[in-house]
Amino acid sequence: MALQEKLYTVEDVWRLSQLPENELKHYYLIDGELFWDMPPGYAHGRIAVLIVSYLLNYAEEHDLGEGTVETGYYPIDDRHTLLAPDVAFIRKEYVPPADHEKFVPRMPDLAVEIQSPSNTVAELRRKAVVYLANGTAIVWLVLPARQGVEVWRAGADGEPQSEFVSRDGSLSGEQILPGFALELQRLFPR
Repeated sequence: MALQEKLYTVEDVWRLSQLPENELKHYYLIDGELFWDMPPGYAHGRIAVLIVSYLLNYAEEHDLGEGTVETGYYPIDDRHTLLAPDVAFIRKEYVPPADHEKFVPRMPDLAVEIQSPSNTVAELRRKAVVYLANGTAIVWLVLPARQGVEVWRAGADGEPQSEFVSRDGSLSGEQILPGFALELQRLFPR
């Protein structure tokens, strides 16, 4: 849901998110336009926990970086874009200090968005394009109703491209998490 009164910044969102009346709202920005989502439901949360646990176990074992859940990320040179992926991975060399409390001033290396009843595939695809345009290498759009994932990355020409991986396939960490594979049957039991 868009809420447009002015051109919003990362700092505006930080202030809004600190207000008690907004504790259940998840805000994000695209080109200064303010949006919010309601908290996710059980199925969404379950998939997010599974993905982050698989990512973190692998990343810790190979000393590759850290994962987050619903954390705000923004491009350092753009105060009008802020996304909060359901799950994100950031390589070790870019992990902020453990006591960093505000949003992360860079986009994640891997972003995961999980479709909820409250958002459309078109909205998720728009976010995927924004992530890729701002430095994210891989975006996974998890589509529970289709029991699969759209994998987004920049093509050789720099343009966003996607492929659909069904329940019988697996996701690769590619250059971000070399050797990582996640069988989608783990996310979508029959």
